Amino acid sequence: DLELHLQRCQQLSVTVLTDHQDLSNTELKTITNSPAPQQYRIRAKLRTYKPQKLHQSVKLHCSKCNSLQEVPDRDDFDFILHNSATTAPNPELHNASWYESVTWTTQDQKKREIAIHFVKRDEMLQNPEDTLLMIEGGTLKEIWKLAKRFKCVIPVRSTEDDLELLDLSAPFLLQGNVKYYGCKKCSTPKPMKNLSSIAAEQQPSWEPTEIAQVLGIELLQYVFIMKFTLVDETGALNAYLFDY
Repeated sequence: DLELHLQRCQQLSVTVLTDHQDLSNTELKTITNSPAPQQYRIRAKLRTYKPQKLHQSVKLHCSKCNSLQEVPDRDDFDFILHNSATTAPNPELHNASWYESVTWTTQDQKKREIAIHFVKRDEMLQNPEDTLLMIEGGTLKEIWKLAKRFKCVIPVRSTEDDLELLDLSAPFLLQGNVKYYGCKKCSTPKPMKNLSSIAAEQQPSWEPTEIAQVLGIELLQYVFIMKFTLVDETGALNAYLFDY
């Protein structure tokens, strides 16, 4: 557990934070006054680390524009789904050549209209564990249930002539318990009919990178970021951890 490990590090008077056993120890003052990049071995105290809560260390990174953003929370996704549900599914877009549609109206007071479009291969439906589906008008709870049963779930909405992705603040794809996001700045979302090219493959793998590519999405990657402040008797040094 990294959080417990960091707490132990703070309790120790001196902690070796880097390896390089073949190098002698270097004072932090010398490091801050030296050109980078170089390798050093240090002995230092861990004064602080950020963020304090480990889950806040996970961010979304775009390798194209090098931007970082917070992972949207459950309420953000719920709000986008609620807004998209105000537009009823367009019946003219049901049962295309490459997907089969099922629709129903909920029995609650809101009377939501829901449409699920199951993508076919060779005009045949596949087993749930191999199937990609698109859903209109679903709630967060309904979408998570589908994501547990089917390979891929894409939340969509109807336009006059095609299905399209929701706002990119929402995940454009759910696979199991993983949500995939696209960069708002670098993505140029395309209509869902572009998925038909993957559906036409002999054995569609429905890999997120391939789905993102045909839909014009620049895929964001989950990264782990932390900042450590290290001190010795000569000065302080900020160290940053960045990893996929």
